Amino acid sequence: MPKINCIILDDEPLAVKLLNKHASENENLNVCLATTEVFEVIDFLKKEKIDLIFTDIQMPELTGIQLMKIINDQQKFIVTTAYSTYALESFNFNVIDYLLKPITKERFDLSVKKYLDFFSQQQANQSTFLFVKTDGKQVKVNFSELIYIESLKDYIRIHTKTEKIIVLETMKSFESKLPNNFKRIHRSFIINIDYLTSIDGNSVYLGQKNIPIGETYRKEIKEYF
Repeated sequence: MPKINCIILDDEPLAVKLLNKHASENENLNVCLATTEVFEVIDFLKKEKIDLIFTDIQMPELTGIQLMKIINDQQKFIVTTAYSTYALESFNFNVIDYLLKPITKERFDLSVKKYLDFFSQQQANQSTFLFVKTDGKQVKVNFSELIYIESLKDYIRIHTKTEKIIVLETMKSFESKLPNNFKRIHRSFIINIDYLTSIDGNSVYLGQKNIPIGETYRKEIKEYF
């Protein structure tokens, strides 16, 4: 399984430092952002796909609960707080676990394991296809036949083994529906790694098809493979 791309958010710098230390010592995590600024997280999520967010609840600009309401996306959350009073409300959102401070390394790792168990169960239950709307009709697309997806601003072009399908949908929205064997390698391209035949410098090959790796994705792709 690839590493879990995560964000650490807490208004206390020492708490961020401790959680970042725990995360750096966990082989399953890749910390993409560790910050005390909630609006920095919101801006970051507009550009990058994140799997998991460790967030405090009591913060001066926005609470963790308010953040969850604003995002309303595919990210999962692990709450890190000194207060147990928010536990019930937080589980109305995509919360995997609720950690009470002070957070030990053992408890932190157990929380990550809960996410991994949840992810594994999701994968086991995941459908092998989806339907997309094109030309006024719903078309079935099997994930196993989907080679790559290309962005066309407000549209996407889906390249399968037998056809090309244009759909009115953003890349971010469509990406959230894909299983784990799909990887975004460029702001304009998502590939099915099952069709990946080689990597050459800053490009990947899907058979004879050459697709560039975006500059902001190169480090992540290098670590992934």
